[in-house]
Amino acid sequence: MGHAHGAHHHGHGSATRAFALVTLINLAYTVLEAGYGFYINSLALLSDALHNLGDVLGLGLAWAAAALARRRPTGNHTYGWRRATLLSPLANAILLMVFSGALGWEAMQRFNAPPAIPAVPVIVVAAIGIFVNLGAAWLMREGHARDMNKRGAFLHLIADAAVSLAAVIAGFGMWMFGWSWLDPATALLIGVVIAVGTFGLLRDSFNAAMDAVPSNIDHSEVTAFLVAQPGVDAVHHLHIWPLGAGEVALTAHLVRRQPDDHDAFIDATVRELDQRFGINHATLQIERGARCEHDLHDAAPHHSH
Repeated sequence: MGHAHGAHHHGHGSATRAFALVTLINLAYTVLEAGYGFYINSLALLSDALHNLGDVLGLGLAWAAAALARRRPTGNHTYGWRRATLLSPLANAILLMVFSGALGWEAMQRFNAPPAIPAVPVIVVAAIGIFVNLGAAWLMREGHARDMNKRGAFLHLIADAAVSLAAVIAGFGMWMFGWSWLDPATALLIGVVIAVGTFGLLRDSFNAAMDAVPSNIDHSEVTAFLVAQPGVDAVHHLHIWPLGAGEVALTAHLVRRQPDDHDAFIDATVRELDQRFGINHATLQIERGARCEHDLHDAAPHHSH
């Protein structure tokens, strides 16, 4: 007897609006910065505008993922497109890593002959960038701790604000003391900070894309919980994986010999799984026998039945 029950929480609408707003704000600032960079022939502003363009693409990915996640399930995509919210932060993290590497490489090249950069326009435009990025990050703050898609965008924006702050500081150093080496030194430091900060997102998003158990859930704790339920003699074929932002699926076979109301048991167990572990798409199969026919070993290929 197999039953699928779950308390489903879907809140993608507000996420989509937030991503749309943040993406458009950043696109507007990127156009402003690139235009001013061309006008004063500032490589610093042009390279930062290029970086911001990469961020707009990353935010666009997150926006598209949040929009795709709202699509209803079909016969071919029975879970809908929720996994887009797991693939987007992976692409976002790779973009950030590539950017930080390119930034570091460019900085190393510039140490030998730092170009003369007009400091005041750099300070003014970069200062605007701090406010734009912090404001956009504030729009992304709600739920970013449990939504990896939002977390990717949030980290992107905080990193951008740090880049702009470093550009302001470097601009002041070049303006006050003529220290042209501050430009590549600051860029190198920012590249390292971004790479370190992004590594966690890269690891988590890769694990999620590979159907790993979410980091906030202990597989052995869930097993112990299920074994401890009334009448349960054994648990096997337990799988836990992320479906999308804030949604976790579970399937398990429970050996339960007593002939009582299995539906009531499953409903109560599923509610507890949601409340205790945040697992909101649980499918439990009740078995009467001591062993599942195909339960030879967890490492062996599994068969649906």
